[in-house]
Amino acid sequence: MKNNKIYFVDVTNRDGVQTSRLGLAKLQKTIINLMLDDMGISQSEFGFPTTQHEINYLNGNLELVERGVISTTKLSGWMRAIDSDVELSFNNVPKLKNVNLSQSTSEQMIHGKYQGKKTPNDIIQMTSDAVRCAVAKGAEIIGVNAEDASRSDIDFLIKYAKEAKKAGAMRFRYCDTLGYEDPLTTYDRIYKIAKATGMTIELHFHNDLGMAVGCSVMGAKAAIDAGVDAYINTAINGMGERAGNADLVSCLLAVLKSAGFRSKYNIDPNIDLSKAWQLAKYTAYAFGVPIPINQPAVGDNAFAHESGIHADGALKDRRNYELYDYEELGRGEPEIIETGRMITTGEYGGIKGFRNVYDNLELEFKDEHEARNILELARYANVHTQKPLTSSELRFIYYYPDIAAKIMTVSPYYEPQGAIKERVESKLLTKPHRII
Repeated sequence: MKNNKIYFVDVTNRDGVQTSRLGLAKLQKTIINLMLDDMGISQSEFGFPTTQHEINYLNGNLELVERGVISTTKLSGWMRAIDSDVELSFNNVPKLKNVNLSQSTSEQMIHGKYQGKKTPNDIIQMTSDAVRCAVAKGAEIIGVNAEDASRSDIDFLIKYAKEAKKAGAMRFRYCDTLGYEDPLTTYDRIYKIAKATGMTIELHFHNDLGMAVGCSVMGAKAAIDAGVDAYINTAINGMGERAGNADLVSCLLAVLKSAGFRSKYNIDPNIDLSKAWQLAKYTAYAFGVPIPINQPAVGDNAFAHESGIHADGALKDRRNYELYDYEELGRGEPEIIETGRMITTGEYGGIKGFRNVYDNLELEFKDEHEARNILELARYANVHTQKPLTSSELRFIYYYPDIAAKIMTVSPYYEPQGAIKERVESKLLTKPHRII
């Protein structure tokens, strides 16, 4: 068995939330971080420290780390590999310790995005400067991301990674931004980069050609074979831009159960696969996107058998038609659906119904002040998520009311200057305008 390990960096709260027409409330992102920690996932790329509406959420989650509530999963921020972005990130989120710095590296993107204003050498210099800035700010884990790496010249990628390493970067993230790569090409390119740089490799693959999981695990294999650790980037239920990112549970199972990996490669020992079902269900609910019926491991049909031969074989011995056990994923317990009287709490909930909900969670209030304060937070949480609150969300509000209040607080950027200031001061906004 190879000595190096395969770890997982979940990017649901950074890349997954960029899914067009979808998103997560800050409370939902926080619950996902808690569930990832409960599952033992190594790292969560939890957001954008340069983005105003993320600041309270990011600082609140780092407080959870300080209190030991999130103890296994490292929280990392994503930003452009520009020193001014790094400065702003640490000003906004002073306790940030782990960062990923991203720059475009393909000829297509350098010319297409920068419009001839930057050269490949500029890309290397900008990234190195950003890394040195992160080092000066006290960052503990610094990764550099090569956006569109799969369409980038491999010699340039190696040079880019080496220069970033000299500046203080610890990891190199290979981003298949367009889902362009195939597993065999991935293996060859990652092996060469890992051998040439000696850097820990992160594998970040999109699913435009349906090969994100295959490329991710083959990239991890290449990194391990080359003698370095591998970090597979995933999103829960494969969420993400366009066709999504590599699915967390599918990648885990591919490493744990497939013929080429099983018992041959070491996986992060902290991972508890039995938490997968709960995590997938909550994330599907939070996004409002049902888990596909045929989704590996967590889909409704993952352990369903109807064909006579299959049903007969499964009943005789589950191994005839099941590669792994549903119990391993935390499945199998009956789910109770209330069909009679139901008392819920939400943005218009009253104290009696609210107390009933918390009584059912076996959570008590020491006095009326505590109960009414938590009630107000639960009301705001329902406004915040626009969904019935889950038991996990209600428990979080109960145990960490101060952090719940912080992460749900957003102050919109509004500083009238220039034309908008003139418009407001001249009262033009009070005139009747056709909106509907």
